[in-house]
Amino acid sequence: MTKTLMIVAELVVINWALIVAASLIKSKAWKPSGLMAAMGNREEAVECSGFPARTERAAKNMLENMVLFSALALVASVGGVADPHVELGARIFFWARLVYIPIYMAGIPVARTAIWAISVIGMGLIFVSIVQAL
Repeated sequence: MTKTLMIVAELVVINWALIVAASLIKSKAWKPSGLMAAMGNREEAVECSGFPARTERAAKNMLENMVLFSALALVASVGGVADPHVELGARIFFWARLVYIPIYMAGIPVARTAIWAISVIGMGLIFVSIVQAL
């Protein structure tokens, strides 16, 4: 397994944990009624704002970006692109996303966008390496 694919696997675990955390925070699972709601069928959507809403959006954003990153990592790995920029791009993406999550949850807008842009640069490095390998 390449280091890039290992980073994908690590991000999957982080993403899963974020989705679970967002669900528990949104439903207020620390309260008995919230815990029952979290374990229920969720027939009605729970409206939220502030920290719970930001946590939920951070999880959704992570899923959206994971689709793009995973596709690039897979193409690079299957295509045998051994350029060191692929691993560098994956590491940049990983660390940027790791920083992005608490920044988004804390509601720091300018920093959030800057960190997101850094993660996109990481994906860009992978993409450029793939194109150059053609």
